[in-house]
Amino acid sequence: MSIAETGAAPSPTAHLFSPLFAQPEGSPIRELFPYLSRPGMLSLAGGYPSPGLFDAEGLQQAAIDALQQDAAASLQYGASEGQPALREALASLCAMRGIACTPADMLVTTGSQQAFDLLVKVLIEPGDPVLVEVPAYPATLQALKLARAQIVAVPTDGQGLDTEALASLLAQWPHARAPKMLYTVPNFSNPGGTLLPASRRAALVELARRHGFAIVEDDPYGELRFEGQREPSIYETAQALYGAQAHPVVYLSSLSKTVAPALRIGWMLADAQLLRRCTIAKQTADLCTSPLAQLIAAHYLRSGRYAPQLDKACAEYAARMGALCSGLQQALGGQIRFVRPQGGMFVWAQLLAPQGYAGTPEALARALFAAAVGQGVLYVPGKAFFPAEAAQQAGLCMRLSYAAPTVPQITEAVARLGRAWAQAAAA
Repeated sequence: MSIAETGAAPSPTAHLFSPLFAQPEGSPIRELFPYLSRPGMLSLAGGYPSPGLFDAEGLQQAAIDALQQDAAASLQYGASEGQPALREALASLCAMRGIACTPADMLVTTGSQQAFDLLVKVLIEPGDPVLVEVPAYPATLQALKLARAQIVAVPTDGQGLDTEALASLLAQWPHARAPKMLYTVPNFSNPGGTLLPASRRAALVELARRHGFAIVEDDPYGELRFEGQREPSIYETAQALYGAQAHPVVYLSSLSKTVAPALRIGWMLADAQLLRRCTIAKQTADLCTSPLAQLIAAHYLRSGRYAPQLDKACAEYAARMGALCSGLQQALGGQIRFVRPQGGMFVWAQLLAPQGYAGTPEALARALFAAAVGQGVLYVPGKAFFPAEAAQQAGLCMRLSYAAPTVPQITEAVARLGRAWAQAAAA
């Protein structure tokens, strides 16, 4: 599905479009939005935090404090690197995650997606190979496609990125250029929901050092843990192995999943030279992330409300995840495979074609999506999470999010999905 232009008058500037935007494709997830307007539609598609878990009272007070105590700074242009108060608060938050850093190691960005886009601008030239775990976050694939990078898929399993497969790939590297970058979401990945073990994190750092590429560690979900022990971040692992500034890891994170997406607060930790170049790239994009949003975030993080609100969110998401996983087992039984996540917002599931089914997995996937829409339930088909050249790997996979719907809504949505599967498989 491409960006809708049906019925639009011909553009007088169409002859000026760059080739990349002559026939553009938007986010495959955002282009599901029109289905949400259908009466009674239940969505397991969007990776949105639950509106019921927004601390509106705490954020309202933080906004009042920002405007009363920091009015001039809140309403004026700010430093491209970010507001000092927020950088200090985020450095403290990183310390709670086991990451040693100072405000000077950090660039505040308009969401972590901007941070990745800045890295792509600074590091990637057309034709450069970029290693990406697959299935992958679609906006990452979209940014790399627009940069005309060569996307090289790295397989994953139930524990995340397969470092042995990566080592084999690098040992027999078939491309003319060496890889510049590897992108991974090691904590409760989007879409896989997997958690990368500490041993693989260390192995990944060693591979990056040996082959000379940067690791981009995207960590928006790491604090949404339901069970088990915290794994050290790849950034923290690299610091322990090689010291604070002598390692190849760039750490990205965001407050979108733990505080509020509308603040659009993300940040990047990187070495000083890379950070400086990304700051210059940011100056041509938005000059600075909203100072008002930054200072609201800073006051909120200092208010003492962040940790208890996070505990509340983790407990609620754990209950919703349990309802989704139990419902899938009840509705689809042996016809579905998935890894029960220990945190985050997503379940990555694979359906098994019925014995004797004569069609292709792609045809069955299309039939299932149509039947699901007819039943009033929405999910994201697996194809959205693979680069075009690897789309056939998606098969009958899907991403299901338990974050936004309530437990009763999840229960009904899974029942509808079960009926849609029965309908599609019998066709």
